[in-house]
Amino acid sequence: MNTRCGYVAIAGRPNVGKSTLLNRLIGQKLSITAHKPQTTRHALLGIHTSADAQFVYIDTPGIHGGGKRTLNRVLNKTASSAATGADVMVLVVQALVWNDDDNLALETVRRQEQPWILAVNKVDQVQPKNRLLPWLQGLTGIESAVAVLPISATKGDNVETLEQEIGKLLPEAAFMFAEDTLTDRSSRFLASELVREQLTRFLAQELPYSVSVEIEKFEETATLSRVFAVIWVEKQSQKSIVIGKNGASLKEIGSRARVQMQNLFGTKVHLELWCKVKDGWADDAAMIRNLGYESE
Repeated sequence: MNTRCGYVAIAGRPNVGKSTLLNRLIGQKLSITAHKPQTTRHALLGIHTSADAQFVYIDTPGIHGGGKRTLNRVLNKTASSAATGADVMVLVVQALVWNDDDNLALETVRRQEQPWILAVNKVDQVQPKNRLLPWLQGLTGIESAVAVLPISATKGDNVETLEQEIGKLLPEAAFMFAEDTLTDRSSRFLASELVREQLTRFLAQELPYSVSVEIEKFEETATLSRVFAVIWVEKQSQKSIVIGKNGASLKEIGSRARVQMQNLFGTKVHLELWCKVKDGWADDAAMIRNLGYESE
C-alpha cells in the first residue's frame, strides 16, 4: 500500500487557536493553550498516523511584529524556520479578524512556495453566520491557497475535512515515526510546558509573558514521575505574584500542572516548584539558549 507522510506547519499570528487545532488534529492534549499572546514558544511536533498517512504537525509560535526583545525575535525566527521545512502549510486566522500580524503571517506562508490551506478558525463565534462570506471575499492575497476552510478547533467543526485536504497534499513516502508515536519531545520538555501553561492561565492578568520554566531534575519510573522545576521571572515583585500569599498561588499552579502531567504521562506525579529571579532574562541571549529557545 502506498503511504503518504510529511511535515505540516500550523502558522499564524498569536491567539488564533493554532495549539488548540494541533490538539484536536492529534486527538490528545499535547500543546499548551491559554488566552495570552506567545503561549507557544517552541516548534512542537504532534504526530497523527492513519492507515495510509502520517501527519507530522508542527505547532509554531505566533508570528508577530513590534516585539523588540530578544525573545520576540527568537520566537519569530523559530516560526519561520519551522515553516521553511514543511511540506504543507496551514495558515490559521480568526474569523472576522485580520490585522498587521495576519499580513505578516500570510507573507511568511506565501514565501515558502509550498502548498498551503487557509483555516478560518472560531467560526462558531460568528453571529449571524452570513457575515463570514463577505468578509472572506474581501480578503486579498489568499488566492494561492489550495483551499479555504471555516473551522472550529474548539468544537471540532470541519477539522476532519481539513485533515483530508492536508492528506491530499502530503508527498508519497514511508512513515517517519512509529505508528504509536505522539511527539518527538521528551517528557521532561512536556512537563516544563505544562507548568508554564498553568502559570499563564492562573496568573494571566498579573504576570507578563516573560516567565519561563526550567526542569532541574526529572526522574521517571513505570508508576511515578518525579519533577523538580524552577520558574524564572524578571523581578522580585513577579516572584511574589507567583508564590502568592502563604504560597497559595504556587501551590495551586503546582496542583493543576500535576493533574495535567498525570493525564499525559499515565503515571502518578510528584512535582516540586521553586520560583527564582533573573533580571532581564528575556533579553539575555545565553539564558534564552539555556532554556532551549534556540536549539530548534
